[in-house]
Amino acid sequence: MEVIGADGVHVGTVDAVVRQRIRLSKLDSGQGSHRHHNHYIPLTLVAEVEGDKVRLSANSNVAVTFEEEEDGHQPLSSTVKTTPA
Repeated sequence: MEVIGADGVHVGTVDAVVRQRIRLSKLDSGQGSHRHHNHYIPLTLVAEVEGDKVRLSANSNVAVTFEEEEDGHQPLSSTVKTTPA
């Protein structure tokens, strides 16, 4: 199932639900050193399930700041804000 923000933008793909969190697929998770491993989104962000899509209550750019590593910590890339060039 695809995970989308409240704005309809792709956030990830559900791999599983583990301990009240959605585990996102490794295939489209993270950038740089955070690529190719799972990230997790709290189930509390889920607004509704629409067919094959999980819609979050936050826009995609905000939802990714809630991503966690398996151990519950936030990846560094989620907490660093960048400005466009």
